Amino acid sequence: MAGTHPGAAGPEPFTHPALFYRDEREYLAGVLPFVTGALDAADPVAVVVPPDNLALLRAALGADAGRVVMLDMTEVGRNPGHLIPGVLLAFADRHPGGHVRIVGEPVWAARSVHEYPACARHEALINHAFAGRTVTILCPYHVGSLTPKTLTDALRTHPLVVDATGRHVSDRYDPDAVVSACNRPLPPPEGATAVTVETIGLPALRRVAARLAARAGLGAERVEDVALTLTELAGNSIEHGGGTARVLLGTAGEHLVCQVRDSGRLADPLAGSRPAGPGQLRGRGLLLVHHLADLVRTYTGPAGTCVEASFRLGH
Repeated sequence: MAGTHPGAAGPEPFTHPALFYRDEREYLAGVLPFVTGALDAADPVAVVVPPDNLALLRAALGADAGRVVMLDMTEVGRNPGHLIPGVLLAFADRHPGGHVRIVGEPVWAARSVHEYPACARHEALINHAFAGRTVTILCPYHVGSLTPKTLTDALRTHPLVVDATGRHVSDRYDPDAVVSACNRPLPPPEGATAVTVETIGLPALRRVAARLAARAGLGAERVEDVALTLTELAGNSIEHGGGTARVLLGTAGEHLVCQVRDSGRLADPLAGSRPAGPGQLRGRGLLLVHHLADLVRTYTGPAGTCVEASFRLGH
């Protein structure tokens, strides 16, 4: 995809600024006028941030907090790949025809190194997913607790930056370069059980996945989620990835890791990031996986594609 520059001079109605803040005062100075300005204009506004900042904004808004959709990012955004289709576009689509405003804070200090590439990719893909829409998404970044690389990536995924000194155009804006940088090979989980879905069918894969997920300690509902995730991914691989899916299941830290590999190439970075349309029967597989898993990462290269879905043990 060619890199657009939303928010810069030109006709593009989508705006995607990053807010660099150092403390609660700067956070409120940047976010509160954004939210109250939306309320004054009768624009729909949503705030999707971690719990501490959610509480800070609720207290500052007082009675007006009830007029704002407020969501805990650690819950709805536990998988960054779910945010665009399941939260941000879903909110915007409920309010067609006007100016939609959203505060989204997908990166905070407690995000793991394992999760971060999916966060950076999410921030980059927002620019393409919302191109042409009359939407503003403000993304706060706490400069005191985040790494220099994270802040550099924010400059590459946001065409505008707001800080204590004012509003600036980012001369490093290049979201496609971030998407490319996040497309890195995914190592197989250690001690993984490997199954080729050609030797066995999808019903047998479902049984194997359920058994291994239960053995790893997941509850009945999450066991079903793992089984459904793997059958959806394997089915996609069989249909679009050369007719064979190689499935690996193992654990990494506190997660059950499920990988599906095939010889196809995933050409569309936004695959799985578009909400399903009314009556849409196909193209829901990766979208469903993003909804079910705690983290989804993808790699596609000359030799094929790997989709990795992780499920937090004990969650």
